[in-house]
Amino acid sequence: MQNKKAKEKVIIICGPTASGKTSLGIALANAINGEIISADSMQIYKEMSIGSSKPTDEERKQAVHHLVDFVDVDRRYSVAEYKMDCEQKIEDILSRNKVPIIVGGTGLYIDSILYNIRYLQINTDLQFRQSLEQMPLEELYERAMKIDPEAMEKISSNDRKRISRILEIYRATGQTKTELEAESRGENIYDFRTFVLNWPRDVLYERINKRVDWMIEMGLVDEVKGILNKYNSFPTSMQALGYKEIKQYLDGEISLDDAIEMIKLETRHYAKRQLTWFRKYEDAIWLDGGKDEENVSIILENYKLERKDEERKGKED
Repeated sequence: MQNKKAKEKVIIICGPTASGKTSLGIALANAINGEIISADSMQIYKEMSIGSSKPTDEERKQAVHHLVDFVDVDRRYSVAEYKMDCEQKIEDILSRNKVPIIVGGTGLYIDSILYNIRYLQINTDLQFRQSLEQMPLEELYERAMKIDPEAMEKISSNDRKRISRILEIYRATGQTKTELEAESRGENIYDFRTFVLNWPRDVLYERINKRVDWMIEMGLVDEVKGILNKYNSFPTSMQALGYKEIKQYLDGEISLDDAIEMIKLETRHYAKRQLTWFRKYEDAIWLDGGKDEENVSIILENYKLERKDEERKGKED
């Protein structure tokens, strides 16, 4: 017998950083009585607002946002936890006859839901993890590349947490992360439609540069100072793009101008990796950025959905 959830509609809007996903997600949510579930690995953290471009209070008033601003910055939060939390939110939204709209740019999070990945419980070897934390980043990266080059294509050379995870998984299971994920994919239980938002490369890069300038103007340096002053150790979450460069500035290792340029450069590189990741979604529909109303219409047409105002009009007639 077919699982009834296979008929439930779940929309995914993904794309590179600074492509306008939040704006489109809000426009769509308002058009179809939907609620947004974030798929952003930085926006989950409570005190990391400016550097993560978290939806503003005003944007959250325009549409309900889930899985934003709920994890302490000194806590590790796994993809497996995200999948569980996201599925609970999907079920909750569907139970209220609304449409779940997953919006974000973290490919690992999106994959976990889109491919219904079953994650193995891997016991953490704390002694091995500590040895990885003490290892020079370059050596760590080289080791991981030898073990799982396919997975490493999707990870920044500066992302110590995810690079270390490649080695931890291999040590614990004898298999690579890529092999385990291929074996653990399950049958989709929702009716997914995936849309990728994008801009011409030069325009996207200019949007990224302007966003970084905006972050500095809004007080990113003070945000990082506040987090560092609150915690005795440097939280793993603070190794995220934008935060680690500002910490280098605060530690006197680089100038503020250099930190800003590094953030812009690394963010452009990150956007390029995101686009590479999303191109593997064979059934995805690509949308032009900056055309929210047009894109909402494309999504509704593809999904055979009606706008809320059209539904009300039909009832009145």
